[in-house]
Amino acid sequence: MTSPPRLDARLRPRLPSPLREVHDERFARHGVRLLLKRDDLIHPDLPGNKWRKLALNLEAAAGRTVLTFGGAYSNHLRATAAAGRLLGFPTVGVVRGEELAHQPLNPSLARCAADGMRLHFVDRTTYRAKTSPEVLEGLLGRFGDVVVVPEGGSNALAAQGCTALGRELAGEVDVAAVACGTGGTLAGLAAGLAAGQWALGVPVVGGGFLAEEVARLQHEAFGSRAGDWTLEERFTFGGYARTTPELDAFAADFEERHGLPVERVYVAKLLFALTALAGDGAFAPGTRVAAVVTGAPDDALQESSVSR
Repeated sequence: MTSPPRLDARLRPRLPSPLREVHDERFARHGVRLLLKRDDLIHPDLPGNKWRKLALNLEAAAGRTVLTFGGAYSNHLRATAAAGRLLGFPTVGVVRGEELAHQPLNPSLARCAADGMRLHFVDRTTYRAKTSPEVLEGLLGRFGDVVVVPEGGSNALAAQGCTALGRELAGEVDVAAVACGTGGTLAGLAAGLAAGQWALGVPVVGGGFLAEEVARLQHEAFGSRAGDWTLEERFTFGGYARTTPELDAFAADFEERHGLPVERVYVAKLLFALTALAGDGAFAPGTRVAAVVTGAPDDALQESSVSR
């Protein structure tokens, strides 16, 4: 019997994603080289860490219905719905905010629905308890035989999938930096890097929980802490999807300098943090720093008015 084609063969991702150096005097004056790891170019419907985190989860699902979670503007929901359309499997999106069921769908959720995702809206209290046995049992009772993928796609399989990102950067850079929402990408990135390389995570949400979460994911995926990684938690700008005039001005300036549209929820905070750290002397002269670009502006229909 012929084995089914691998997921990556059917979706035709662009791998490895391009690694491009940009000249920025804010780094150059300190002897630091800035490179952009263009994961946003992997696939038009599953860009960046969404592809890497979903690939092994979808292979494990083997065509069964995938149920997952997200907010009203969730890139993860959109990527899962797009994968369902492209690969021909059903998807269910559990959406935070019961009140949204009685409103017109925003562009992000409309795209999910157009891709065939069944949207199920829950109140915010229920959503916060989404990992509890009671809530999960209720969802399984409603939707039947489904494969549950957590919010943001971050689980052991996601971390394992993101090790490829680290392997693509092995020997190419000294520091690999990524913005963090749920920690899965950093967990895998660090594990995939070679000895002597350092993974730097820049959380886009406050609360101080990500160090514990990254460690937990690595233990589930690899059996122990893996790779050399740290978090720089000073650049949340007020919380998830929050911004300030300073951050907006920085992103607009970066776009003008380098001709790269800067996604505001994740990438802008990452680039701002790296620029500030270079100015503070956090990187030794000669350091090659890669910023992982995980999405383009239209991949994050701004969620600034949506509470996390």
